[in-house]
Amino acid sequence: MNSLLQNLNNIRTLRAMAREFSVEVLEDMLEKLRIVTEERRAEMAEMEQQRAEQQQKIAALLERMKADGISAEDLLGSQLVGGNGQAKKRKPREPKYRYIDTDGTEKTWTGQGRTPKVIATALAEGKSLDDFLI
Repeated sequence: MNSLLQNLNNIRTLRAMAREFSVEVLEDMLEKLRIVTEERRAEMAEMEQQRAEQQQKIAALLERMKADGISAEDLLGSQLVGGNGQAKKRKPREPKYRYIDTDGTEKTWTGQGRTPKVIATALAEGKSLDDFLI
């Protein structure tokens, strides 16, 4: 497709290609190209008209909101308006369980995520999570 576009955009290549066709065939191609061009222009004009209508509707809604005393914050909530796109961070969870690691250091676990190996081994041996509660 790229080489076809290059050939159609290069006048010298286009002239060389045109030598292979009769004038009637070239005129037929030209007419078909005009039809396709007009269709494309009509599509673009319709899209532009739809965009303009949408902008008019948005402007009318904003005016109506102003008249009713409604702000964007009222409508969307203060978190969404003017937000920087970052999600609100939650507080870290408090640890629920305490255990002694294999190197002898005391560690804690919130109860979420992968179960620490020491606790998993103790549970497999029959202990309960209540044994590790803080």
